[in-house]
Amino acid sequence: MNVRGVLFLDYVRMLKSRKDVAWVDHLEPGDMRFLKAKIDPDIWYPMATFERMGNAILGVIASGDLRPVEMWGRFSVAQLHAAHPKLLAPGDPVETLNRFRVLRQTFFDFPALDVLMLHDDEAQIAITYHMGMPAEEAASMQTLGFFASLLELAGARDVKARLRAKSWAGDPKTILELTWSAPNARGR
Repeated sequence: MNVRGVLFLDYVRMLKSRKDVAWVDHLEPGDMRFLKAKIDPDIWYPMATFERMGNAILGVIASGDLRPVEMWGRFSVAQLHAAHPKLLAPGDPVETLNRFRVLRQTFFDFPALDVLMLHDDEAQIAITYHMGMPAEEAASMQTLGFFASLLELAGARDVKARLRAKSWAGDPKTILELTWSAPNARGR
């Protein structure tokens, strides 16, 4: 299983920004080469390394707190939108999610995210990164932040995002539930 460089690059940048940390203590020896290499946003990188980097970021940079992870998901929308301007359908949250549905296949070479249901004011997304704990939980919180912010950028109002089911808590899969008011809805 692999992840596209555009996502992998974010983790590498975050790790490299902390020159005060001996990442060799948190990663496997084979992972360290990626901290010295130029990361190509368009090629595939190993998901196992991505997971270990994510765990290191969660443990060292976020001190195990998932709130900054969710916020990072929110902030990452701007970068993805800059790289893929057609992702956003201004004023149309449903079309924006449909465009993401097409784009999602370019980020992972396995079905990490699946839009299970999409209506005018709600959606359900299955999250299956196939990672261990705590990486799966952290990645799911990052995904929650990403989709909440993406909907807001598309004009959705009163966005609510929650994990209705959690694989790490024994549920068969993680389900992200999103609800919102349409951009032109009044009094809701």
